[in-house]
Amino acid sequence: MAVKTVFTTGEAAKICKVSQQTIIRCFDNGALKGFRVPGSRFRRIPREQLFAFMRDNGIPTDALESGKRKVLVVDDDRDLVELIVDVLERDGRFETKSVNNGFDAGMMVKEYRPDLIVLDVMLPDINGKEVCVRVRGDSSLEDVKIICISGMVEEDKIRELKLAGADDFLQKPFETETLIERMCRLLEVESFV
Repeated sequence: MAVKTVFTTGEAAKICKVSQQTIIRCFDNGALKGFRVPGSRFRRIPREQLFAFMRDNGIPTDALESGKRKVLVVDDDRDLVELIVDVLERDGRFETKSVNNGFDAGMMVKEYRPDLIVLDVMLPDINGKEVCVRVRGDSSLEDVKIICISGMVEEDKIRELKLAGADDFLQKPFETETLIERMCRLLEVESFV
């Protein structure tokens, strides 16, 4: 598995569990070493610099060490959740947690801070679109990718989900390989598929 060697300020913030503003401030005042992308204002932080910064500031480095992408699976179909979690865990590039309703999803997103959410649209309590809106309404979660999954395929509903903040949509039933491929594309992880 290719380990990520350079991070954006958003990725560094997520790994350190601090706001992106904090990372930018530390970068700008020299506490966190890195470089700017030539011809742009984008800041980039090499892995070893981020590691040193985390160590020096007493931030647990396990998030950086594992290199695994964190995925939250939200679906009330427990069999499907089990299947997805099993496939992702076996893949080796993902660490997963799962919940079975929208309320728990809202709590877990804040606590777990996943890189990606696999979100069922038809949840028993609130619908997936509402979860998208809530995640997108929190600026500390702006880097979280959302793949909505559902048996419904009405174009206008899919469009509504994307407007609410979903990055992708997969119709049920789907092949787990297709899901992993889409996840890899959104997370910019090399796909083996």
